[in-house]
Amino acid sequence: MATRGLTVRHTNLLHQSRRGFLQCIARRNASAIAVPTSTASENIDHDVTREASVPNPDPPANSPTAAQLSEHTPYMVATYVRPPPMMVKGEGCYLWDAENRQYLDFTAGIAVTALGHCDPEMAKLLYQQAGTLIHTSNLYHNPWTGELSKQIITKTRSAGAMHTASKVFVCNSGSEANEAAIKFARKVGKTRTPSGTQHEILSFHGSFHGRTMGALSATPNPKYQQPFAPMIPGFKYATYNDETSINELITEKTCGVIIEPIQGEGGVNVATPSFLQALRTRCNKVGAVLIYDEIQCGLARTGQLWAHQILPKSAHPDILTTAKALGNGFPIGAAIVNEDVAKCIVTGDHGTTFGGNPLACRLAHYIFSRLSDPELQSAVQAKEHIFRRHFTRFQQKYPRHVTEVRGRGLLLGLQLATDPTPIVTAARERGLLVITCGTNTLRLVPPLVISEREIDEGCGILERAMDVVFGDGGEEVQGTKGQQEMAPKGR
Repeated sequence: MATRGLTVRHTNLLHQSRRGFLQCIARRNASAIAVPTSTASENIDHDVTREASVPNPDPPANSPTAAQLSEHTPYMVATYVRPPPMMVKGEGCYLWDAENRQYLDFTAGIAVTALGHCDPEMAKLLYQQAGTLIHTSNLYHNPWTGELSKQIITKTRSAGAMHTASKVFVCNSGSEANEAAIKFARKVGKTRTPSGTQHEILSFHGSFHGRTMGALSATPNPKYQQPFAPMIPGFKYATYNDETSINELITEKTCGVIIEPIQGEGGVNVATPSFLQALRTRCNKVGAVLIYDEIQCGLARTGQLWAHQILPKSAHPDILTTAKALGNGFPIGAAIVNEDVAKCIVTGDHGTTFGGNPLACRLAHYIFSRLSDPELQSAVQAKEHIFRRHFTRFQQKYPRHVTEVRGRGLLLGLQLATDPTPIVTAARERGLLVITCGTNTLRLVPPLVISEREIDEGCGILERAMDVVFGDGGEEVQGTKGQQEMAPKGR
């Protein structure tokens, strides 16, 4: 493949790393020949054996990649656990690492690169706008914030989603979009009850709304909340899809309810239409704002522009949050609000320095136009069926291990009976990237532009990985930690 989109430095790194990797192998092989009794360490022997047994072995401890990571790691805050490869190039549904190994990507940067890596038109627009105007702050008008806002509202309503969508607040990320939604809900509650009694926010177990303090307070995972406790007061938590608790937990004190129509990090759990309708009905009764967090499940990921648009208008939200695919890798997020919410927000209530900058908004305008295309959405639905045919084969082959398939469109989860992280490793070392979520769930969120051939290729690799881990006399494969935002403790 051509190295389109790589900087000269990274192109050189790729070639140098490949040469260095081959030299490492050659030195080790020469050493093994020169000393038949072998004085090499067991670790190096294991690396050589593994490199010979799998198509895409992880870079060993004495590789050029490992040397560069050793140089960089002391200067980086340890917020993530990453596997050994260092990605330096992307094109379409594929990534390449610094050792020039190719990977088919079923992760899309955690449901971000919906149009694939290094989309040519996006790269062209980025270059053009970067040479025209990047940033002015929100103290001044620019043409692209308004164009994007108008596009989001008109296309959302014409698609049959959020029929009351009125205005857009553009920010930089999903967590910021949810922070805005929480603040807006609090402001609505304060407007309705100036005494401040209507201030509580309800969210759900298994949810993931972000890591900033407001969004984290709405994410009831002790592993992430306890190190930063106490959380912001006024947050309550309910069981996802449990209609019996709604009346008790949503009261006159509730200003907002935030929910993912499909929980991504929580395990690809799909909210039932009756549950979402019940939330809407109860919110109407007490005057609470209903917030749908579609940061992962929105923007054509389910085969519709928005995941909730299959619902009747009577179940639509007051606020809709988005990010991830909106920038296809460029930082941007947005909170879409109806007029009842918008009229409560006045100048000075909220803001952002970088949010809505002309570069991000011009890119998002192009990306949204692609993702709102009905043909692309229909193709996503067809691709779901292709994936499900493969999943049926997996379940038939390993019924004790693959227990359930969940999700919609190209947000899909394979529920396993055991830890999925060895599958993540075995797949990566055979050229496929997959991630996990919830408890023992493999998550597949490929680019929406993935082809049938690439789906078949990736599912073939995934099946071979399962054969290695689940098959008779299966190989013991070290699990890959850190491959989900909400990893269970110890994983």
